[in-house]
Amino acid sequence: MFVFMLIYLALVLIRPQDYPAVVDSPGPPMQSIALVLAGGLWLMSARKSFAAPQYLLIPAFLLVAMFSKVVNGWAGGALFVFFIFAPVLLAYVVLANATHTRQRMQVAMGVVAVCAAVLAVHGIDQASTGIGWTGVEMSQGTRIQYVGIFNDPNDLGMLFVMCLPMALYLSTRGGLLGFNRLFWWAVMVVLVWGCYLTNSRGTLLALVAVLGVYVWQKRGMFTAGVMGAVALGGLMMLPSRMQEMDVSEASAMGRVDSWYEGIQMFMGSPLFGIGAGGYSDRHELTAHNSFVLVLAETGIIGFTLWLAIVGYCFQMMLTILKRNDAIIDDVPMEVPDEVALKDWRADRALTLTLLMSLTGFFTAAFFLSRSYVVILYLLVALVVAHYTRLQETYPSLPRFSLAKDLLRWPIYAVIGVIGLYIMVKVLLAMA
Repeated sequence: MFVFMLIYLALVLIRPQDYPAVVDSPGPPMQSIALVLAGGLWLMSARKSFAAPQYLLIPAFLLVAMFSKVVNGWAGGALFVFFIFAPVLLAYVVLANATHTRQRMQVAMGVVAVCAAVLAVHGIDQASTGIGWTGVEMSQGTRIQYVGIFNDPNDLGMLFVMCLPMALYLSTRGGLLGFNRLFWWAVMVVLVWGCYLTNSRGTLLALVAVLGVYVWQKRGMFTAGVMGAVALGGLMMLPSRMQEMDVSEASAMGRVDSWYEGIQMFMGSPLFGIGAGGYSDRHELTAHNSFVLVLAETGIIGFTLWLAIVGYCFQMMLTILKRNDAIIDDVPMEVPDEVALKDWRADRALTLTLLMSLTGFFTAAFFLSRSYVVILYLLVALVVAHYTRLQETYPSLPRFSLAKDLLRWPIYAVIGVIGLYIMVKVLLAMA
């Protein structure tokens, strides 16, 4: 199961099936085959875990997305949504169950980070020669891009930022006479260079956010704020699109206008929205905001479920990081304290890594319409797998339950809608 999931991860990221040279004759759907084989082996396995709210929330979100098509007059659209999103749901369930040890988590993160580095190397080659080995040219003549779901420079940057903390964590593992550390340092350099070559303002802001989370956990909130401001100022001095960051700038204004249109769509259909995938049918631009997209297309019900999926991920990681070394009292007495302490600190470092990856992804996704993309749910799977394992290892960690939060998430969703509305109004006034 785990091996097939690793193959699936590699195919999702490297995407040889989307190369222009093979699009017309792609051969067997290897990505789907790997996922089906992994899913089949998971069904036959003895170990099946559903000990996290996301196991219920993601299927519920799929049902709401399907129903949103029905209430908007296209019953056949429900099947369309199912066939698009069901593989994402299966990938989440299998990956969350397959990475049930720290070693497997590290391997999965390593595969994701290396694949991202391959895409970054493609971008570096593309920037140097004008065309990458895939046959894809630069976007707008100045920004690197890839194929498939990464044919937008912003998506490419989002992946690089998400993987940077993973490479940083893996670089601390040592081994192989120091070559392991040197390898992951090289991966980090390539990913950072790739971020720059995407020339994506959202990506660079996500880099600052990731740095802020790291410094916050290591040095406190004040230091994180100061260093974040300095880093943002430094990025705005670089020869990039960051120098054009202004609400009235054409690209930024287009995004704000699209956010406004999305909120108007929600107000017209507040319960189930305009239907999953229907945004571009109502507006010439996509939402350019993952939160606005879900709100407009699936209404307050879908938005509440999606917000809970995301919110629980952050809550899980922050809950672990709030605990100190005294948590080793949860470990059985026969385990020596020095071993338990070493394991706990390794788990805590892994927790910070996942929190940074989450922060990088959602900072970038705030400016992109990526509410349904498989990369998000694969990251959620890693977070859920990590917390589930730690909850079994350290029983004093709370077990999150939807039954206890039935009122909390709808309240947060309403607050989120109000916040989005105020933000858009302020940005329109500034323009």
